[in-house]
Amino acid sequence: MITKGQKINDRYEVIRSIGEGGMANVYLGYDTILDRNVAIKILRGDLSNDEKFVRRFQREALSASSLAHPNIVEVYDVGEDNGLYYIVMEYIEGKTLKQLLKKRGSLTLSEAIDIMLQLTDGMAHAHDSYIIHRDLKPQNVMIKDDGQIKITDFGIAMALNSTQLTQTNSVMGSVHYLPPEQASGKGCTTKSDIYSMGIIFYELLSGSLPFKGDNAVEIALKHMRDPLPSLREDNPAIPQSVENIIRKATAKNPKNRYDDAKSMHLDLLTALDDDRINEEPYKYKYPEHEVEKRAKVKEENTDNDSSKDLDDEEVTVATKVPQKEGKKTNLVIIILAIILFLLVVGLIIVFFVLPIVTAPKTVSVPSCVGLKVSACEKKLQNLGLEVNTTIEAEESDEIEKNRVIRTDPEEGRSIKEGTVVTIYKSLGEEIYVVEDYLGKNYIEVQTILETKYGLVVNIEKKDVTDTSDKEYEEQEIIGQSLAAGSEIKEGESITLFIPNVMDTFPDMNAEGWTVDDVRVFADKYQLNLTVQEQETTQYEAGKVISQSRTVGSQIYKGTSLRIVVAKAPENTSSEDKETNSGDNTTDKDENS
Repeated sequence: MITKGQKINDRYEVIRSIGEGGMANVYLGYDTILDRNVAIKILRGDLSNDEKFVRRFQREALSASSLAHPNIVEVYDVGEDNGLYYIVMEYIEGKTLKQLLKKRGSLTLSEAIDIMLQLTDGMAHAHDSYIIHRDLKPQNVMIKDDGQIKITDFGIAMALNSTQLTQTNSVMGSVHYLPPEQASGKGCTTKSDIYSMGIIFYELLSGSLPFKGDNAVEIALKHMRDPLPSLREDNPAIPQSVENIIRKATAKNPKNRYDDAKSMHLDLLTALDDDRINEEPYKYKYPEHEVEKRAKVKEENTDNDSSKDLDDEEVTVATKVPQKEGKKTNLVIIILAIILFLLVVGLIIVFFVLPIVTAPKTVSVPSCVGLKVSACEKKLQNLGLEVNTTIEAEESDEIEKNRVIRTDPEEGRSIKEGTVVTIYKSLGEEIYVVEDYLGKNYIEVQTILETKYGLVVNIEKKDVTDTSDKEYEEQEIIGQSLAAGSEIKEGESITLFIPNVMDTFPDMNAEGWTVDDVRVFADKYQLNLTVQEQETTQYEAGKVISQSRTVGSQIYKGTSLRIVVAKAPENTSSEDKETNSGDNTTDKDENS
């Protein structure tokens, strides 16, 4: 069961499911190394137990990964992770041709030809690389917002068909686009893909499928026997040259189809040229059906017989075969039949009996959990299995150090004798040494401790008891429950303390606060208040001149606060007064 957030191969993180099929499921994923979204196709679990199927799947998927073409979805990676066989591909943001057809009904002639030019160009590249798609249909063709198409589902289709054509006796692939030769079980060639592309072209222009029925068998029979409906009968605006391309691509007899996808691509390039629009309807060179073929051969034989009239003498000679010579002929036929029979028996023994007799015996991987590595190795070797010389190690809080955690392939899996098994031993519990977190941001520390080390982190507010003028950040760690150097295990808890923020300091000077106002403020927030006086004539006595805490900074319980308050200057001496008085009298006399 694939779940959201699960990592494939410790690299590809599953985001959500974007499609399910009979053989594989597709998920939107994130490549944590290359920082990009990808599509992850994962083989269904019921098929991953067949070793022969898995090998062929991997081989075909690797072949598909070699395709590099702008109209083919790029395959980035192929691999296996704990029994999950996966293909990582380019993620395309867009819709399938099927979704586009459901929305639009049918496409314009120029749109359809543009799509088919891209489709044939991509398939020509695949065929040149000896890869047949075998399941071309609008559901497997993505179209981006800019009109570019991407062909998908290479690899899976190849692997399935290379293993067997049927699952529960049903032909693989969508029956609505199935070539006659594939429906009849004769196998596929590159011309099979050409037939499917012809049906897609028909659907793009008409908005409907040419052959429909109540079940898959009925539709497959129509592909094999019924002629393709004419597009021009329903829409005379479609040029004859375009219908000829569809007729040639969807011929029942592969000999009447295009030789390759490149030929179909070149034909599409000139389909709308003036000298081709009204060309003659395409006529098949070879018979389309076996019945027609037999009838033609019979007709030719009849004509040959009628041109040779035997006279009575020739008939007599032909019928008078000596009996002895007839017996010799029968003996030769019997000997040849015996030789043929022995040859068939020999072939059956070589290709079917011997592989069964000489095939490696299947064994079940035993349980080694908790055993010593040496004991596990001996247990595996006694069953005829090979042991990987490299012993892998993993951390575990359940299995004792240097004891076996698991094996790959895993316990209970059926594998062939001689298969290499990798042993994973325990490193024991992971111990984390607590660091000094004072002064650090609690959110960053909490994230690291929880995600990387699996600790339970509690955050608590704590009153500040420091009487200095230090100002703390709101998210700053001012204490921790475990001292630096302490050891802690996964699942255990640690508490981080942050300042108990109560409010922010006002601008006492600008707001005209008095010393009494400040004392009330300090009592309210339980601050350690220090009052200093300064003689000045600029401020009214008792008014706050300055404060030690920055305006807007956080208030914590127990924080120290120092203020400077204005004080009226003391009265001058009597001698100064007399001097001042004398000066004033002198001034008055001078003024008189």
